[in-house]
Amino acid sequence: MTKNYSILFDLDGTLVDTAPDLMNAHNHVMKKYGYPTKSTADIRNLVGQGAGAMIGRSIWGQAKKEFGKIDDQKIKAEMVKDFVNFYGKNIIKESTLINGVKEFLKWCKEKKISMAVCTNKQEHLAIDLLKKIGIYDYFEYVAGSDTFDYCKPDPRHITSIIEIIGGDVKKSLMFGDSETDANAAKAASVPVILLENGYTEKNSNEIYHNHLIKDFIGVEKIVSTYLKD
Repeated sequence: MTKNYSILFDLDGTLVDTAPDLMNAHNHVMKKYGYPTKSTADIRNLVGQGAGAMIGRSIWGQAKKEFGKIDDQKIKAEMVKDFVNFYGKNIIKESTLINGVKEFLKWCKEKKISMAVCTNKQEHLAIDLLKKIGIYDYFEYVAGSDTFDYCKPDPRHITSIIEIIGGDVKKSLMFGDSETDANAAKAASVPVILLENGYTEKNSNEIYHNHLIKDFIGVEKIVSTYLKD
C-alpha cells in the first residue's frame, strides 16, 4: 500500500501570525515583574523555543545584569505560568492566518496529503489556537513542545509525528519559519520550505532551506514537484 505524502507545519509565524497576541502576553508578564516591555517586531525574534525560553531571552537581551534575578527557577516558573494563563485567555485577539494558508490546506486535503502540526508551543495552546482560528480539522495530529520528551530542533519531534500519522520520512515535507524548524527537518532528512521574515533573529539566507516563500500563495506548484513518485 502506497503511503500518502505528509506535510508538517510549524505554527507560530508559519501558519499563523501570532506575534501581536504573544507580545501582549509577554508585556503583561514583564510589567508585572518589573521588566521592560517589547514591540511586536522584538517578539518575532524571541519566539520559537517555548514560553520559558522567550521570557529568558527577552530579559537577557534587555539587561544582562538583570538576568540573575530570574535565575531562581521558582520565579521563572511563575512568570511562565502567568504568561501561559494570560495568553491562553487572549489567544486570538489579534492573531491572523498567514496569507493563503486556508486555500493551501484545502488543496492538500483534495490531494489526500496527510497534514500535522509540529510546534514548540504547548500542545493545549496549539490545539486551542487552531480551533479558534478555524483550521484544526485539516490536521491529523498536533504535537507541541510537551507532547513528547523532546521537541524541535530534535528531529524526533518530526519523525515521531510522521510515524504516528502513518507517513514516510522519504515522502514528507516541513514548512517552517526559523532555524529551529529547519535544523530539525534537516536532521530528519525532510525537505524544508521556509517562510521568509520568520520568528527568528537570523536572515533567511542564514537558515537551511530547500525553498523560500513569502506566504502560501502559489505554493502548490512547489509541493506538486514532490508528489511525483
